[in-house]
Amino acid sequence: MQADSRPLLLIAFAIAVQASLLAWVGQPLICTCGVVRLWVGDVMSAETSQQITDWYTPSHIIHGILFYAVLRLVFPRLPLLLALAIALGTEITWELAENSPKVIARYRQQALAQGYSGDSVLNSVCDTLSMSLGFFMARALPARWTLAFAVCAEIFTAVMVRDNLTLNVVQLLHPSPAISAWQAQGGVLGTAVPARPAP
Repeated sequence: MQADSRPLLLIAFAIAVQASLLAWVGQPLICTCGVVRLWVGDVMSAETSQQITDWYTPSHIIHGILFYAVLRLVFPRLPLLLALAIALGTEITWELAENSPKVIARYRQQALAQGYSGDSVLNSVCDTLSMSLGFFMARALPARWTLAFAVCAEIFTAVMVRDNLTLNVVQLLHPSPAISAWQAQGGVLGTAVPARPAP
């Protein structure tokens, strides 16, 4: 039996639209440093959110797991292709909003994002691919495995760089000075945030 290529075609189409819109609003295609890297390990680096993967990649995989779980719970008979389209639409809408001036300014209030200028097109597209990976992980694996992955990823990134999906959402919606102060101290691999100069 021939494999269904429609999900791949849908992902390719959605990513082409996403990349075009981000380029149109002025986001750089790749890191302005001019180098493409597979991984950025320093959460305070200017290349975070610019390269293929970074400490926020697990969060996007978790997005896909959550999208799949919620859609299957609320609409158990929803065709896979339609569920994938909704997940892609949700992720890409967020990626576009995340790169709007208002959200960029909001992120800059956080300890770990003081120099944030939005994502490169490359990074944003890879975030959407990571979400797609999480979506298909949730479809292929037992629920307890994907739940275990999500919990472990959240704990691991919190320990390593003092940030994760949960903290990111909390700090975006209702910034906590206590969380910001804790994040500024740096995790196991994260670099401490330098103190801001007095105004």
